[in-house]
Amino acid sequence: MQEVELEKVAQMSKDEAKKILLKKVEDDTKEVLVEQIKKTEKEVQAQAEQRAKYIIAEAVQRYAAETTAESTATIVSLPSDDMKGRIIGREGRNINTFEEITGIDVIVDDTPGSIVISGFDLVRRYIAKITLERLIEDGRIHPARIEETYEKVKEEVSKLIKELGEKAAFDAGVAGLHPNLIKLLGRLKFRVSYGQNVLKHSMEVAFLAASLASELGGDVNICKRAGLLHDIGKAVDHEIQGHHATIGRDIAKKFGLKDNVIHCIEAHHGDPKPETLEAMIVSAANAIANARPGANKDNLDNYIKRLDELENVCNAFEGVKKSYAIQAGTEVRIFVDPKEVDDLGAVKMSHDITRKIERDLQYPGQIKVNVVRETRSEEFAT
Repeated sequence: MQEVELEKVAQMSKDEAKKILLKKVEDDTKEVLVEQIKKTEKEVQAQAEQRAKYIIAEAVQRYAAETTAESTATIVSLPSDDMKGRIIGREGRNINTFEEITGIDVIVDDTPGSIVISGFDLVRRYIAKITLERLIEDGRIHPARIEETYEKVKEEVSKLIKELGEKAAFDAGVAGLHPNLIKLLGRLKFRVSYGQNVLKHSMEVAFLAASLASELGGDVNICKRAGLLHDIGKAVDHEIQGHHATIGRDIAKKFGLKDNVIHCIEAHHGDPKPETLEAMIVSAANAIANARPGANKDNLDNYIKRLDELENVCNAFEGVKKSYAIQAGTEVRIFVDPKEVDDLGAVKMSHDITRKIERDLQYPGQIKVNVVRETRSEEFAT
């Protein structure tokens, strides 16, 4: 009865009166509410930043990685300086054969007890180093022996690459990878990016991603697997055109990895944008690994890319068997098929390659183009 009388006096219903009262309270306290919300947001943001710093610091301190960058030269010790003459051979035939087969530049100087082998491709340089050490140990150094030893070492390195991939997967706690994917992973041992060994970097990202995922509630196994394989495209990016993240995505699809892992791999540089928590974690782990002191060396990666481009320009010409950029990119040595290219053709090719390098590439100083045409005649006495 009282409510009915009040509604008559006020000339409004109970609900209408309630709305007016709430509106008045809201208007009177709006500024207070806004200030309270802003204060709460600042407190939450400060706590979030502090928590984020703690999580990153906790993840980084759990993993201690090397900071030394790979160089482009390797020193090979000699038992005596007399060995230098045997390595060079009569009229330089041994050293010329060695450089042609391996694609590595051999520098013999006055430094006692050692020579230097130089090349930007770590696989080539490693094979050349082991080949030279085997030849020195054996003592028989001549063109046929050099070729035989090189082929044998090349097969051994192929097996080593598989073992390196298996060990990396085991150490990172990632199981069930395809054997061919394991081989690609092992090849990253011989790949340098921004001064970092890519296999070591990939393992570092796997550990960091797993640690971040455990703190943030992400899937540890997905982050670990994607972290280990995030740079798998770099194993073949000198052979296939495109960004290594895109190449890595295609490789992951080929070997039947799950979609959530594939997305982490393709999005670890932010293009496309990470859409899952795990993808964001892998991207963050990669950024942390790249940003730590001593991790990056931009000029080395650019240098290697320039030498790759130089070799690719030369390999595009018809009749070229193989080409090698040597002397820090100031010289390119091109070996042609003598059946396809005659002496006059070799001269013309050197001119054409020079013009194409000048037109298509950017480089400091001068580049010497050296076209080599060699014929061999072999017979067997029985």
